[in-house]
Amino acid sequence: MLIDPEIGFTADVIRDPSRFVGRTDLIRDCISALNAATGLISVFGKRGVGKSSLLRQIQQMALGEYALAKKAGLTHLIPARPRTYLTVYYSCDSLIKDGKDLLSRLCNDQGAEDSLLRLVPNDGKEIIEFTRSKEVSAGADLKVVSWGAKGIESSKYAKVVPNDIVQTFRNFVDAIVVHQVQKRMNRDGLLIILDEFDVIDNKEGLGSLIKSLTTPQVKFAVCGVGRDLSDLIHDHASVERLIEQGVLPVKPMPLPESEAIIFRAAELFGGTVKFEPGIATRIAELGQGYPYFVQLIGKQCVNEANSKSTTTIDSDILDKVLEDLRSGKAFPTLESAYQRAIGESEGRQMLLHLLAEQPTEQSLFTDEIGRVILKQSRQVAEELDIQFIDQLIPRLVEKKYGPILERVPERQGTYEFVNPVLRQYIKLRRIE
Repeated sequence: MLIDPEIGFTADVIRDPSRFVGRTDLIRDCISALNAATGLISVFGKRGVGKSSLLRQIQQMALGEYALAKKAGLTHLIPARPRTYLTVYYSCDSLIKDGKDLLSRLCNDQGAEDSLLRLVPNDGKEIIEFTRSKEVSAGADLKVVSWGAKGIESSKYAKVVPNDIVQTFRNFVDAIVVHQVQKRMNRDGLLIILDEFDVIDNKEGLGSLIKSLTTPQVKFAVCGVGRDLSDLIHDHASVERLIEQGVLPVKPMPLPESEAIIFRAAELFGGTVKFEPGIATRIAELGQGYPYFVQLIGKQCVNEANSKSTTTIDSDILDKVLEDLRSGKAFPTLESAYQRAIGESEGRQMLLHLLAEQPTEQSLFTDEIGRVILKQSRQVAEELDIQFIDQLIPRLVEKKYGPILERVPERQGTYEFVNPVLRQYIKLRRIE
C-alpha cells in the first residue's frame, strides 16, 4: 500500500502547529510582539528558511491558539489574558506595483478565510448618505444616536470613497474595528498580515500609511525576503519606533532543529514509515538549515521507498535520492531553475558551480548571508579554461533567467545567491 508522503512532509507553508518544529526563540518573541499594545511585526530572512510558516503560526497565536507555544515550553510567557485579534492574511505578488495596488487588492479580495472584505460589515460596502427624519433634531450629532433608532431613516453609512482607495481602506479598517473587533467579536484588535511584501516594486509611502493606521486596535505584520526592515519597507524610518518588540529575523535552522523535522514526520506517519538511525542527521546536513529543502528531501525519500515497496528509509533509499538529485531527476523545480540559468553554456555551468561552492562571507550583523566575490573564483576558472567570465555573469543576474544572483551594490564584484536552497542544490548537482 502506497504511503502518502504529504502526511509527514510538505513543501507548502506549514499552517498546522502540530507540524511546526523548533524556532523557540522566535516563538517567544512572537508572544511578546502580539501582546504589546502597539507595534509592527516584521518577519524577514532568506528564501526557504520558513518565514511564511512562522507567519501562519503568528496568525494562530493572534487568534488565541497557543498550543505551539505550550509545546515549546513557553506556557509561563503566555499572559493570563492574551490579546486576541481578528486577522487578515494576504500574500502579495509581483503584479502589485505600488501601495495603491496593494490597498486595492486588500479592499477587493473576496477570500472566505483570510480576506479583509469578509470582515467589513455588509452595510459598509456602499455609499449611502445619512438622512434625518423629523423626530431627530437637524442639529443632532448622528454619532451619538444609536443606529436603527427611531428617527434614523438609513442604517447604512458611507465607507467606499470613489477614486480614493487609501481613504476607502482606512474606512474599511475603522468599520471592522468598531463593528467587528469591539462589538460583535469582543477582540482586542485587528491584525493585518502581509506576506511576500518584498515583491512590491514601489513601496513608497507604505511605511507612513502603516504608521498612521497602527493603534492599540490595529496591528500590522509584514514578511518578506530581506536582511533587515529596510529591505522590506522603503520609508522604514517611519515605522522604526513601532518595532522594538516585533523584529523577527528568521535564520537558517541549527542542525538539531532540522533533524526534528524528520522526527516529527515519523510521528505524523504514525509508525508506517521508519527512519534508520543516522538518516535524520544526514538529511539535516544536506538541508543546510533550510527547512524547505529538508522537507523536499524527506518527501522524495518516501516516494523512493514507495517505489521499492518498503516502509524503511535507510542509507540505500537516501543514496538513491541523492544520486537522482545529482543527475537532475529528483527535484524538477530546482532543476528547471538550474537549467534556465546555465543555458547552453558549459562555461557558465562550471562558473555557477564554482560560485556556489565558494566559502561564504561572514557578516558582523547577520548570520551567513551567502555572498560570493567573483574575483575569488577567477583564478580557478582560468585554470579550468573557463573563458570570458564577465560575459557569462549577465545571464545569472537577469530577471528573466531567474535571477540566480543579485549584485551587492555597496561592493564591486560581489554577488549574492537569490535562493540559498538553489545554491545548495547546485553544490550537490553533478556537472555532466
